[in-house]
Amino acid sequence: MGLTVYRPDPDAEHRPLPLYLSRIPAGFPSPADDHVERSLDLHRHLLAHPDASFFLRVSGDSMLAYGIHDGDLLIVDRAVQAKEGMIVVAALDGELTVKRLGKHAGQPALLPGNDRYAPIPIREGQELVVWGVVIHVIHSFAP
Repeated sequence: MGLTVYRPDPDAEHRPLPLYLSRIPAGFPSPADDHVERSLDLHRHLLAHPDASFFLRVSGDSMLAYGIHDGDLLIVDRAVQAKEGMIVVAALDGELTVKRLGKHAGQPALLPGNDRYAPIPIREGQELVVWGVVIHVIHSFAP
């Protein structure tokens, strides 16, 4: 899995966008709910810890079951403590990857979200460095 790292631009202009508070069904929307009730600043909404956050562009299909696709942009937070079950950006013996932190056969492992890939065991003596926890996935439907 290839990864490209990006940092948030602290000088970027933050523009609140319209936020419709009404829940929208996946079917036919109600024409009565077409008014803006608030605004939403995506920077504030997506980055709880801007100084400890970074973006990654994903390459590969090992995390499809977790909703992470080839080309997706991940928002990673270094301030969040990684725990079992969380999706992390980690380097195992210098090899960078995105996987779910967990156990396989009772042993610590980095778990893929695709049956075509095997879990990566974390063995005693190996160096595991967790870069951060994946907080959000930005997936584009536009070509």
